[in-house]
Amino acid sequence: MKLTFPAFAGRIAFSALAALLGAIFALPLIWFIFAPFNARAELGITVPDPWTLSNFMTVFQNNFAMQALWNSLIQSIGGVILVGAAATLAAYALSRSSIPGKGAVTYILLLFSSVVSGSAAMVPIFLIVSAMGLIDSHLAVILTFAGGLLPTAMFILRDFIDSIPKSYEESAMVAGASPVQAFFDVALPVIRPGIVVVVVWAFVNIWGSFLIPFILLRSDKLMPASVAIYSFYSEAGTPTVTLLAAYSLIYSLPVIILYLFVSWKFGFRFFGGIKA
Repeated sequence: MKLTFPAFAGRIAFSALAALLGAIFALPLIWFIFAPFNARAELGITVPDPWTLSNFMTVFQNNFAMQALWNSLIQSIGGVILVGAAATLAAYALSRSSIPGKGAVTYILLLFSSVVSGSAAMVPIFLIVSAMGLIDSHLAVILTFAGGLLPTAMFILRDFIDSIPKSYEESAMVAGASPVQAFFDVALPVIRPGIVVVVVWAFVNIWGSFLIPFILLRSDKLMPASVAIYSFYSEAGTPTVTLLAAYSLIYSLPVIILYLFVSWKFGFRFFGGIKA
């Protein structure tokens, strides 16, 4: 099919606009790649000359910042385990049960978790955590994140489980499996890709959150990296650009590694555990 001149010109214009927008969005990423290896503190994009690792060495000598990365890992993994396990069991129960109004329950939980969130919920959350005696503890942060992310995780997984025929578990139980065996041996492998989606989503949300740990934690030794990143600012609020860029790159690595691992393990082929 031969293109007319207006159609050809339209495609050229669209491609040029897409390339321009792509270049604009790529500029911060290019700076993010180059700045940590630059000895000079610059906000402009310049190729390091010479390349240096001194910024990373300075960051690694910052015990507070390094401890904060470990704290972020503890809080993220703890929250992910709690959200993943609770959401899987709750979503499976809601999907397979015949409880009247179970759909309304899911949507109400999702609504409240969406509306009452962020700074609007921090006062009651702080009072509840304080009454439980959990202020300034990793457990307080993990439980708060789990409570906030669980409704959405249940919603995602329930829709995923609803698409799986009940005949899988029924066939296993006819063959003599108990309901628990049917869940772990038959249903869970099929649900696994959906659980991976929830795990990645929950990890990214917890890893990058600032407000909740900032409010609930008091000790510097418990602060996560999202809070510790401000240690690379001067008392006047001016960032040390080179050190901030180096720490930000280190801070981003766990999310990138998780994404690459999931892409390698699953890719875009989110099949279940049962093959036809």
